[in-house]
Amino acid sequence: MQVSDNLFYTYSQIYQLSYALPLYRTVGGTFCVKTIRKWIQFKKYMRGLGRTDDPKSFLGSPPVHRIGIQSLLGRRGILITPSVEYDFPQDKQIICIYTGHGSGDKPYLGDHIYDKMATFDFHFLTGAKNLEKLKDKSVAINPEKLIKIGNLRFDDYINGKIDSSKEQDRLGIRDRSLKNILYAPTWKWGQGSLMTHAHRFCHEISPHFNLIIRPHGHDRMKIPSLRRWVRKNHLKNVYFSNASNLAGHDTLYDFSVADLLISDRSSSIIYEFLVTQKPIITIETMFSETHTMPDHLLVDNVAEPWNDALDIVNSIKTCFIEHGNRKADYKRLLDSCFYFNDGKSTLRAANFLNGLLKEMQ
Repeated sequence: MQVSDNLFYTYSQIYQLSYALPLYRTVGGTFCVKTIRKWIQFKKYMRGLGRTDDPKSFLGSPPVHRIGIQSLLGRRGILITPSVEYDFPQDKQIICIYTGHGSGDKPYLGDHIYDKMATFDFHFLTGAKNLEKLKDKSVAINPEKLIKIGNLRFDDYINGKIDSSKEQDRLGIRDRSLKNILYAPTWKWGQGSLMTHAHRFCHEISPHFNLIIRPHGHDRMKIPSLRRWVRKNHLKNVYFSNASNLAGHDTLYDFSVADLLISDRSSSIIYEFLVTQKPIITIETMFSETHTMPDHLLVDNVAEPWNDALDIVNSIKTCFIEHGNRKADYKRLLDSCFYFNDGKSTLRAANFLNGLLKEMQ
């Protein structure tokens, strides 16, 4: 696909870039940050992810420029972002496209964010849940601006491009005879369970399974203390994955290794994990500020609910035993929540972008 000098990416949090990377790998472009702190963070976590036809850069990261959003708005080209950090004026020169960064039922933190969504020129939709979120918040967007793409992140998994054995090596998993349990809680917005359940899960799950703990990007700074606690308590079979370290810890890499997911009911990862068609356990919390969704788009119909009164190991074992009878339900929910699931979502988005670029010439 063509590499464009007129294609830009911006973001709010580093972990959100996993929703833009598939496009960058296919059509190229330049990432934009506002501060030197973000520039350093970008270089650290995106090291080695540059394309072979990019100009050589420090640590082999993709091209990144320090440039303010106001300067970008005056350029001709396309700006892609997974964040609703800005609202865009009608008289801007650049075309702004929103990709989103999750397909869960949790709303954005603040209704003012939904007002900004109407200022984008286009929205790349991963699936029907995106539309339901807009409807639930009464966001009126011209249907011509809503582009059905599918989930860009799924493509490598669906196309068999992720080596599960290699990813187990990356995590340092020693006992390959054990099944791998991925525990990926959300953060405080959503009543994330990391600091209330991680210690218990380490003690109870690790004697029976490999436990991979993947905190939300906002909680990545808690990994070192948890790692020290695990060592102090001489616990084996516990591993950690950093959601912000995109060069080595992409979400789909962990999916390729996991045999089962445990996450909070409000986390978007429970829907993205559907691509694996593997069992899911949802932790029940008191968080109730979720979008209203039709039943056919709710994970509750397939996942195993869990609360503190239950034995987590028994719940895991039950899930594995019963999963064969639920596979059709998992597939039905995947196809209801996400468009296409054919491994061609990135190509679909790239073709749309190239069409826009040709119109601009």
